[in-house]
Amino acid sequence: MEIVFLGTSSMVPTKERNVQGIYLDYKGEGFLIDCGEGTQRQMNINGINRNKVRKILISHWHGDHTSGLIGLIQTIGNIEEHKILEIYGPKGSKKYMKHLLQSCMFYNKVNIKVTEINPKKLTCFLETKEYKLYAAKLDHTVPCIGYSFVEKDKLNINMQKAKQFGLKESPILADIKEGKSIKFNNRTISPDEICEQVPGIKISFILDTQLCNGCYELAENADILVSECVYSSDLENKAEQYKHMTAKQAANLASQSNVKKLILTHFSQRYKNISEVQEDAKNIFSNKPVACLSITPKVVLDAYEFHHLSIDKWNSSCLNIF
Repeated sequence: MEIVFLGTSSMVPTKERNVQGIYLDYKGEGFLIDCGEGTQRQMNINGINRNKVRKILISHWHGDHTSGLIGLIQTIGNIEEHKILEIYGPKGSKKYMKHLLQSCMFYNKVNIKVTEINPKKLTCFLETKEYKLYAAKLDHTVPCIGYSFVEKDKLNINMQKAKQFGLKESPILADIKEGKSIKFNNRTISPDEICEQVPGIKISFILDTQLCNGCYELAENADILVSECVYSSDLENKAEQYKHMTAKQAANLASQSNVKKLILTHFSQRYKNISEVQEDAKNIFSNKPVACLSITPKVVLDAYEFHHLSIDKWNSSCLNIF
């Protein structure tokens, strides 16, 4: 699992920061969380194959989160005709997607499936064998939702225990990793005899909102919380006016929701240096890691690696990456 931050600026791009776009790669399947202006160029710079995008999760339909869609769709269509692209978003997404495709002379070669999500509470809207996607209603100036990617718990084989049964690397081990008992040397071996359960990772994305119940529903027990943070705490009145969060509010959210690691993004263009924002958060989320994404392109996280880092190693790694 890898997360690539393609934009960390709110509303307008700066010389250093593009507008909103986050790419999540899970075992080769690409998820795009929002698609602001210039997103596909950022993907190209980061070496991401745009044809890997299978699902796009739209938080809301402000331009800095969606204006890159039409270019990306056209590029994907030129690579692979009739590809299925799933787009999920808040109520009104079908209407806005239709208008977008009619905004220029555009021959669409992609089979676009738009699903509107209007959750009254935290809702699982997609489940596969390996993960679940959740959505919750947020509180912004337009309909807006946040997302959680929740990897399911899985079984890993303890090869030391497996060798006690005479088992080595073998295709039949795939069955026991699926939770099925297997027969070997005239003996039935159950998963609990040689397997260990590994908890899945939960990553939550909360963009463009003021604090609300949906924020807490999404953030609860997240291994990694990616949160908007447009302003530092001295501009709380402005954050309230435009329905955004400050760094202090995002850090309080993380602290109260048992979040393990916090990543702040979506900064106002007024911040040329985001150290002020990061310090605001660190004062609240003091005993846990906080990363402040200041520059794009080339901000990449290996989600598994960072999930298991200690706070000292996390901070050291963040200095190298950010």
